[in-house]
Amino acid sequence: MQEFEHGPQPDHSQYVRKVTLPSGKTIEVVSFEQVPGTAADLHVCPVCTSELVYPVAWEEAGPTSWEVDLRCPNCEWTVTSVYDEDAIQRFDEVLDAGTEALVADLRQLTRANMEADVNRFVAALNDDHLLPEDF
Repeated sequence: MQEFEHGPQPDHSQYVRKVTLPSGKTIEVVSFEQVPGTAADLHVCPVCTSELVYPVAWEEAGPTSWEVDLRCPNCEWTVTSVYDEDAIQRFDEVLDAGTEALVADLRQLTRANMEADVNRFVAALNDDHLLPEDF
């Protein structure tokens, strides 16, 4: 493999990723982009700082790395990049916490809606707004 020399680059480094082509041939791609897994929290958009970034797709990129397509619903920023297992684990924990919060909110809203429906039905019964023909 050929080595490339490059000057100091803050926040960037060289890394090698193996890619399998449709023909079955495997090549090594040298990249000078951000090193996988060194990104800040993946759920935070680097453009608008929204904490709602979510994965559109992900697949294994190696034994300890994942290629992930990310999207920000606020500013429509998207990226496809490779992240290490630790970054993905942290991201997965944030996604799980978000799912739990959504489910808790859904339960609370469902209960509030049911209580409101029951209260309206009881009020209609008490005020003789319901007739036998309504059933």
